[in-house]
Amino acid sequence: MKKFKFKQVLATGTVLAAGIALTACSGAKQNGGGSNKKSSASVALITDIAGVDDQSFNQSGWEGMVAYGKSQGLKRGTNGYQYFESSSASDFTPNINQAVAAGYKTIFGVGYSLKGAIASAAKKHTDKNFVIIDDVIKGQKNVASANFKSQDASYMAGVVAARTTKTNVVGFIGGVHGDIVDLFDAGFAKGVQDTAKKMGKKITILNQYVGSFTAADKEKSIAKAMFAKKADVIFHASGSAGQGLFSEAKSVNEGLAANSSKKVWVIGVDSDQSNLGKYKSKDGKKSNLCLTSVMTGVNVAVKDIATKAAKGKFPGGKQLVYGLKHNGVYLTRGYVADSVWKQSQTARSQILAGKISVPSHPSK
Repeated sequence: MKKFKFKQVLATGTVLAAGIALTACSGAKQNGGGSNKKSSASVALITDIAGVDDQSFNQSGWEGMVAYGKSQGLKRGTNGYQYFESSSASDFTPNINQAVAAGYKTIFGVGYSLKGAIASAAKKHTDKNFVIIDDVIKGQKNVASANFKSQDASYMAGVVAARTTKTNVVGFIGGVHGDIVDLFDAGFAKGVQDTAKKMGKKITILNQYVGSFTAADKEKSIAKAMFAKKADVIFHASGSAGQGLFSEAKSVNEGLAANSSKKVWVIGVDSDQSNLGKYKSKDGKKSNLCLTSVMTGVNVAVKDIATKAAKGKFPGGKQLVYGLKHNGVYLTRGYVADSVWKQSQTARSQILAGKISVPSHPSK
């Protein structure tokens, strides 16, 4: 699927200026679409506070919605597909209400922080379909819940990190403690530990949380401390705060030659974050520090559920779990060495075959 390049759009303004204006509190204004006839197939996406261009969860969800719209012959706007951007939690309910008033049939809330707002809106508007991404709403027949076995892809990232590190020190930076981030934390740690054992090595895992999914400056400081402790591969599950990690990794690598053995790597999350990994080395060569990304198929879930709804088969009242099968979660090829990639794919096969059991919560 062709990716929708949000950063490029925001930089040029070509789409936003022509199609839709965003405001901090009122979400997205309705236009930029042309006529759509299939209102029963119309869909809207409500972002969390990281915004639609977070190069993470929200962006992936919007990419899935764009792909769905194209597959249905829909245009962006009323009776088609649209997003409503939230800058704070106080925007969730107004944005949902605006999507309802505009006539969108199926409304997606991206991230567990929208759980309350989605559940409340679904009770008031029983003629609409609602979807919560990354949480579960039980007992409401017009709400579908979509979750991901992110621990499995994170295990594979742990395999990659353990086989890539030269210092035998790797790191994990989480956003906010909770069941969802636990999946990434637990899977990564287990992958590193199992691989280190196979290799007969001792690998230290540095672990710290930002306490936020948006505080990039704080994450940059955490990353700086981890790099100072010799970590050379750091995986983050921290939303847009992860941009601070990428920024600090660039600071390290820009002072090194392109082929330096001291190069540090970042493992991205939720969407392909290789665009954040671009930099120029000390000797002026273009390079990239995003080793791979743990992909959470929010785009897969959004397109799948929206398509079901368009066919009159909305999975209301059900919890859908997306895993390694059908790429509900997966790793990008990135810059992983061939031999290491092969090991990660072996781990994938073993997880699917039930030969490897990946925990969903970190060991204490």
